[in-house]
Amino acid sequence: MHDGIQMENRGVPTAVICTDAFTTVAESMAEVQGVPSYKYAVIPHPLASLTEAEIEERAKFLLPQITSLLTVADPSKGG
Repeated sequence: MHDGIQMENRGVPTAVICTDAFTTVAESMAEVQGVPSYKYAVIPHPLASLTEAEIEERAKFLLPQITSLLTVADPSKGG
């Protein structure tokens, strides 16, 4: 979260991805960084035990969220 906010502050479009097990931590980090409404993509946890096909499925699921994060101007993203 920290890196994504810092990159956005430098004008670099960024898509932070977080598993659902860590959204509370992500939201806390965004608040500490001064951007409590920072938008990020969420994917189901866990990732390490997935097969290649399951990873591909999750990537396809995330694509619309990532595209939106990278292309839609949003002042809550820190930049």
